[in-house]
Amino acid sequence: MKIDSDLVRELAEMLAETGLTEIEVEDGERKIRVARGTLAAAAPAPMAPAPAPAPAPTAGESPAEPAVADNANAIKSPMVGTVYLAADPESPNFVKVGDSVKAGDTLLIVEAMKVMNPITATASGTVRQVLVENAQPVEFDQPLVVVD
Repeated sequence: MKIDSDLVRELAEMLAETGLTEIEVEDGERKIRVARGTLAAAAPAPMAPAPAPAPAPTAGESPAEPAVADNANAIKSPMVGTVYLAADPESPNFVKVGDSVKAGDTLLIVEAMKVMNPITATASGTVRQVLVENAQPVEFDQPLVVVD
């Protein structure tokens, strides 16, 4: 099989642009898989267990880190992509902490495969936290904005 090095380079650039760790394309009999930061394996590796929560500080002791935010009301990413907090670099952010939003208001945009997908508030409320930064890669189901 002749390897199309230009296609492999293009796929590798796509990985870097999107923040993905692997991409696979198939064209008839030919299948090309490009991955970064992983070793090829016959079976997927099991997911690592979540780290145990840090013990609560005792009385008179101040916590070393701020308390983890309650993300129960967080709007989550419906896809893998890159998050943008404003419509374009010159525009102000769609929302900031303390803003009141109504159901359907645009909170941010997730770009996936060159398509800009507006992420909207599911209910009216106040923006309590913006959990992502502009141009940050995001994963599926990653909390983005806390509205309550």
